[in-house]
Amino acid sequence: MRLLVVEDEKGLAEALRRGLSNEGFVVDVVHDGVSGLWAASEHPYDAVVLDLMLPGKNGYEVLRELRARAVWAPVLMLTAKDGEYDQADAFDLGADDYLTKPFSFVVLVARLRALVRRGAPERPVLLEVGSLSLDPLSRRVRRGDAPVELTAREFGLLQYLMRHRDQVVSKAEILDSVWDPAFEGSENVVEVYIGYLRRKIDAPFGLSTLETVRGMGYRLGADRPAQGSQAP
Repeated sequence: MRLLVVEDEKGLAEALRRGLSNEGFVVDVVHDGVSGLWAASEHPYDAVVLDLMLPGKNGYEVLRELRARAVWAPVLMLTAKDGEYDQADAFDLGADDYLTKPFSFVVLVARLRALVRRGAPERPVLLEVGSLSLDPLSRRVRRGDAPVELTAREFGLLQYLMRHRDQVVSKAEILDSVWDPAFEGSENVVEVYIGYLRRKIDAPFGLSTLETVRGMGYRLGADRPAQGSQAP
């Protein structure tokens, strides 16, 4: 299993190289974003460990350009920034996992092995469900030809639902994937944001695509005409 580590802290990068090599990985290390982008574009890695704050190009820029080039190797973001919007931005751009410094090396290895097991299926840059489309790179959402303006949180929620189209996802699953892991509020916040989304992606267009499955969660499906109001 071949890994690329893009980390500008040379001491940490060397520690990761030694530790991951001891775990059976073949590890390449680079120390800036430009070199990381080139290496990940030119070589077939099983996974990439990508720091966020890098010289040359930051981790967001590297990730955005990799996905734009259809490089689908799983990417684990490794960073000292732990804000919820930092994580949401990383996932919006195509990251597969996210760890904040300081981190457990055991957890890092476990997450990398999980990413490698899942592999790197091609992921279309543009997500589409019925007449609804979402572009993670430009952060644009459209219903047919009409633009839909969303907040960062609404965008993250819609992207998660679109990636799980026609599947029932629970409040707990949504919180775990869209909200900060340290979030300690009520699961009812999901209901609130589901309501916000319905008022933007469905109601103005006379559609009912975001469905509540009572006692289970929510499902986003193909276009269907609205049949009266639906509580979140």
